[in-house]
This record gives sequence, C-alpha cells and structure tokens, in this order.
Amino acid sequence: METTQKRVARRKRHMRIRKQIAGTATKPRLSVYRSNSHIYAQLIDDRAGHTLIAANSLDDEVAKGEDGKTGAARRVGTLLGERAQKAGITECVFDRGGNRYAGRIAALAEGAREAGLDF
Repeated sequence: METTQKRVARRKRHMRIRKQIAGTATKPRLSVYRSNSHIYAQLIDDRAGHTLIAANSLDDEVAKGEDGKTGAARRVGTLLGERAQKAGITECVFDRGGNRYAGRIAALAEGAREAGLDF
C-alpha cells in the first residue's frame, strides 16, 4: 500500500469516528495525532472550537528516555491528565484519530487514565 493510500484510509477512518463524537467544555474530546517520531494530544471543546489543554512528546517534561516512543506516549498521557486535573476536567471522550487502539495510542490512553481522566 502506498503512503498516500495509507493516509487517505486513516483520514476516512478518522472522519467516520468524528461523525459520532464531539467534545464540550465539561466533557472535551481527547484528540490524538501520531507521527512517525512524535505523539500529540489535545483536549478540545468542539462547540467553541477551542483547544483547552495540549501536550506532546516535544515538551521538556516528556523528553524521550530509555523506554522509547511508547514510554514517551505514556508520559504525554500522564502530563495531559495532570494538566486537565489542574483545569478541573475529569471526563473526556477519546478520539484515536483513525489509528488502531494499540501501541503508542493505548499507552497514551493508559497514562491519561492513571492521571485521573475518565473515558
């Protein structure tokens, strides 16, 4: 499968998911984007069109350690969960971005749950 075909297929999956879920101010959408080397996560209020909280593997607190990209993804989830707790957000809906719920996506979700986010 060519790279462009993979991207188109992922985007189609993501749009199918996005038809079903939306975030609000009290229960934002946890959107995840995974590139080859980094992972990005945001809590988004879709009604207002604003990003409430964001974290990614480029943040200084998440610097890549010996546990590689999966460990960094878990730390991104933990950091996002901690920032959400400080902002008073305890619930969210999970948007995996068209990716399979495995590996780095699952690690980020587990880290966010450990930090206190419910989804």
